[in-house]
Amino acid sequence: MKRIFSTILLIAVLFIANLPMNAQSNLIRNTEEKDGLIVTETVFKLEEGRLVNYMKHNYKYDANKQRIEDEALKWNVISEEWVKDLCLRYSYTEKSITTEYYKWNKKKKDYSLLSYDATANFLP
Repeated sequence: MKRIFSTILLIAVLFIANLPMNAQSNLIRNTEEKDGLIVTETVFKLEEGRLVNYMKHNYKYDANKQRIEDEALKWNVISEEWVKDLCLRYSYTEKSITTEYYKWNKKKKDYSLLSYDATANFLP
């Protein structure tokens, strides 16, 4: 009985783990590089055999070639243009990376800091 339960549990876990991969298999990425760094990544959706604009990322780097910004834009089907959505800004110290999350504010026409951030600390 335990063996049957274990087998069913394993199959369920494998099925669930495979769902995100199947859901994203229709996404195709195109990257643009400058000086060996990815500066733009455009994500297309494959819909009915056609590539459709989905998201675009613009990346910025510091002098040490560390990513300091990831600006995410969404494709607006009605206006047929890229629309600002989110921006992640990274700051580095010797032992940590801090990520701040910003959301585009249409009224202010600028990014507004969301109420949370994340810091990853590296132990020596």
